[in-house]
Amino acid sequence: MVRVMLRGINTVRKRLSNGRVALYYYHRETGVRLKGEPGSPEFLAIYGEAERSVRERHTTAVLAGLMRDYSMSPEFTSKLAASTQKEYRRKIAALEAEFGDLPVAALNNPQVKRPFMAYRAKVAVESGERESDYRLSVLSACLTWAVDNGRIDANHLKGFKRLYHSNRTEIIWLEEHIDAFMKVAPVEMQRALILAVHTGLRQGDIRKLAWTNYDGERLRLRIGKNNRKGCVAPLVAIPCTPALRGMLDGMKRQGAVILTTSTGRPYKARYFGRQWDDAFAKSGLEGTDLHFNDLRGTAVTLLAQAGCTIPQIVAITKHSLESATRILEVYLDPTRHLAEQAISLFENASATEFANRLQTGPQIGPAREGEKNKCV
Repeated sequence: MVRVMLRGINTVRKRLSNGRVALYYYHRETGVRLKGEPGSPEFLAIYGEAERSVRERHTTAVLAGLMRDYSMSPEFTSKLAASTQKEYRRKIAALEAEFGDLPVAALNNPQVKRPFMAYRAKVAVESGERESDYRLSVLSACLTWAVDNGRIDANHLKGFKRLYHSNRTEIIWLEEHIDAFMKVAPVEMQRALILAVHTGLRQGDIRKLAWTNYDGERLRLRIGKNNRKGCVAPLVAIPCTPALRGMLDGMKRQGAVILTTSTGRPYKARYFGRQWDDAFAKSGLEGTDLHFNDLRGTAVTLLAQAGCTIPQIVAITKHSLESATRILEVYLDPTRHLAEQAISLFENASATEFANRLQTGPQIGPAREGEKNKCV
């Protein structure tokens, strides 16, 4: 008899009236008794039928099956970035633990929104508002997919009001922040900061930058965020500033990628995060609410402060015009530099010459304080 390893089987020992101990086998999830000896054709046939019924139940009857189908759909595997899929799967696992056995039929009832919103409130207390909104967003995406594929009639979570609102206005790295970080950070983290400030690239793209992307004048790459909806991201070229070229040309090439650990290995996201957080803590910036991703907004802000127009900015950052405008609305603090720059342009433009000549002429009015006792 062929021995096979089957999971999900409970073995029950029962003493018979004649004193002999008999073994009975049951399929754990369905409770179906598995007759015959383990590995026998009869045993395997009953086991296979029980497993098939579980798969059908998960696929058609409860929310867990619906979410698993969504995670295997082309909309999930082809249209979402790999990093997004990874995060979605984490949220789906948490949602399955809470609502996995919810009947799919119940999703058509508008009242189903109530337990979902109660769950969000609980997660907001335990893990924060951002996490709670993220989980419900993933569930809503799954329900929208189910509607589009005829599995349910409506997504009653569509357009739910979010608790978390990110307002990063004025949260940019200022000169003093960058100086404090550069003084204590290991050279690998200093290089990451310089790359971010001079290119506006995201951390994921910076970690993947290879020496083959650098031709001595420009960085040519396919930006990861643009590699979505099943399309290959276009190849873009970012001109390097003299400061960035100086750093890159002076680096020892320890591996295929530009940014490596002290041992010359590419950075994994988690290890990079630990190194960055350690340097951030040593720099005394923990109370500033700054993040690595704010360096992207800082780059956009610096380009604007340098006098770049939105089209010029997007030529570097590769945003759409609409996206770049939104970024500037969020990140661009109306600083003194921009105000002085604007007034300088106003003072020197020929179109505003007439306005610069405007004066009110001599004024007759009450004498100013300190002039009241002067002789005429």
